Amino acid sequence: MKTYAYKNPILRGFRPDPSICFVNGDYYLVNSTFEYFPGVPIFHSRDLINWKQIGACLTRESQLMLRGCKPSGGIYAPTLRYHNGRFYMITTNVTGGGNFIVYTDDIYGAWSEPLWIDHKGIDPSLLFDDDGKTYYCGTGTDKNGKQGIVLFEIDPDTGSILSDKQIISYGSGGKFPEGPHIYKINGWYYLMIAEGGTEYGHMETMFRSRNIWGPYESCPNNPILTNRNEMNTDIQCCGHADIAEDENSNWWLVCLGIRKLPGGPLLHNLGRETFLAPVTWTSDGWPQVGDMGVIRETMEGPLPKGETVRQSSDFSDDFTRPQLAPEWTFLRNPRMERYKAGDGRLIIEGSRETLSDFEPSFIGVRQTEFDMTAQVTVSAKLESGNSKAGITVYYSKDNHYDLYIERKEGRLWAVLSRKIMDLESVTGRVLLPDEPEMVTLQVETSAKEYLFRVIGSEGTVTVGAGCTAGVCTEGTMTMTFTGTFIGLFATDTVAEFRSFSLKENY
Repeated sequence: MKTYAYKNPILRGFRPDPSICFVNGDYYLVNSTFEYFPGVPIFHSRDLINWKQIGACLTRESQLMLRGCKPSGGIYAPTLRYHNGRFYMITTNVTGGGNFIVYTDDIYGAWSEPLWIDHKGIDPSLLFDDDGKTYYCGTGTDKNGKQGIVLFEIDPDTGSILSDKQIISYGSGGKFPEGPHIYKINGWYYLMIAEGGTEYGHMETMFRSRNIWGPYESCPNNPILTNRNEMNTDIQCCGHADIAEDENSNWWLVCLGIRKLPGGPLLHNLGRETFLAPVTWTSDGWPQVGDMGVIRETMEGPLPKGETVRQSSDFSDDFTRPQLAPEWTFLRNPRMERYKAGDGRLIIEGSRETLSDFEPSFIGVRQTEFDMTAQVTVSAKLESGNSKAGITVYYSKDNHYDLYIERKEGRLWAVLSRKIMDLESVTGRVLLPDEPEMVTLQVETSAKEYLFRVIGSEGTVTVGAGCTAGVCTEGTMTMTFTGTFIGLFATDTVAEFRSFSLKENY
């Protein structure tokens, strides 16, 4: 079996909780989205290395209610499955409604309205058994309140529960047994569980039984996946995995992990990303993942299309089309009438809500590398008062750096404001004396800091900087699961943006 080298992660930036399925030569993958809209993006690949976003499962407010959603609320851990010509996606909206299924017969088309499931807990998954039955597994609690993995039979086309609920595993002893998936392989039911929490003790464990209801025996090599003891690598927190068999009968695992800031402490700002590892099977039927259960940046495996070069994750948009590129993401439930693209312009109608509030006028793309440059041109026709328009490095409403233009006392300024938890302050201000019609704003990112610049007739001027640590997950006020966006915003004005780009610094 010939193997080929490839680079991790395969999906860069905030792409956590991956779930994968293989259908007739095509690979599809989905991720969690939490407070962001649309919900649960769908990616397509034919080589497992290069992925293109082809849409999202949750594109309507009737499917995804996020009003008042706290940071890292909303959509948790989806699972994507295919059965009898239909795609099913099951997930949890922890902000409202709980567990639900949506489905489609055309993965490029619209998905159904939610089918709600009368069960608490998170991280649901589906198994379509070969006897025609369908099973739900996810987190649940026993009569003593102890968390474990619960199983019951379900009708996937209605959400109706068809059996009693039963705890089938408490995991191997790690905290927070969650993210379960069940697979039927060679007559065995394999139960894979994420344990240890989604931080630096994260791991993946495997169990199996001849009966789906158990009892389940533990893999003698558990955990089958963890980077918790690999302190010499920048890849950490690996877990919450899914596996699939490819067209050549080889098995692969996708999981989340983080890349910590290079050369520094255990901090990360890009979010939990999607990693890939080959899976082999021992003679007694247990999986072996990657490099002895470790995820590395460079790995080798029997890629289905042979040697494959990863495409750049650079992104640009000149706003020539009225339909925005799928990479653009909104906060919570956006008022779409505030956003209009076409003819080389993006118009954002800003309300009085700021980036420190729940419903700002904001649109962003994920930061995918440590060293990048973002740039956009924005109209300088602003009213005096609180009108602002610009570019933001956004982690949450409590952690963001904003470079914007504003008019004060009849004069035009480029301003840098920084919000870190309950501290918010203007830390840079540059006068724009020639009253330009358009101003170009630039952000240069690195593992150390974000540099904010304004480009005009006077040349390039640095307005200020902000430490990267200020928008890292570990420094937020509450437990968060997202990553950094580079976004555009307007407050209390109608702003015009042109020529946005976010490119890696090679």
